[in-house]
Amino acid sequence: MKEPSSSSLARFWMYMAVALAVVALDQATKWAVTRLIAYGHSIDITSFFNLVYVRNTGAAFSFLANMGGMQVVIFSAIALVVSAVLMAILWMNSRARPLFCTSLALMLGGAIGNLIDRLAFGSVVDFLDFYLGAYHWPAFNVADIAVCCGAAGIILESFLHKSS
Repeated sequence: MKEPSSSSLARFWMYMAVALAVVALDQATKWAVTRLIAYGHSIDITSFFNLVYVRNTGAAFSFLANMGGMQVVIFSAIALVVSAVLMAILWMNSRARPLFCTSLALMLGGAIGNLIDRLAFGSVVDFLDFYLGAYHWPAFNVADIAVCCGAAGIILESFLHKSS
């Protein structure tokens, strides 16, 4: 196996710093929400946005939330495997296209941010609540945003790379 160059190592650690920044921002915002908002309560910000404090034992949109606790083990295991795979891909491709690697780093940070919650509390803190009238989009958090932005970045990069 070929040894990585110093520039490859520097880029890898730069992407790890992006992932760490996502984890730090995610955990800091969740910490603030749990200290400033009572569980189940909300703070009205605009006519379409609230800050809330809810816990999600499932995946996105509370998928599989009522599995009696087994979902924590399943989703934690999935997050660990996905995180390891993302780190391996970043390690092998740190000299690849920056949008691709940054997108992977965002997804890695988001996966780890929610994994920390699952392992520590058995659920994920969600607090961003957008709505229109009586319709509320499911609450989410910074880690969820990072995962979605990372996925969008990979999709965008695939179109950009295909056309070049």
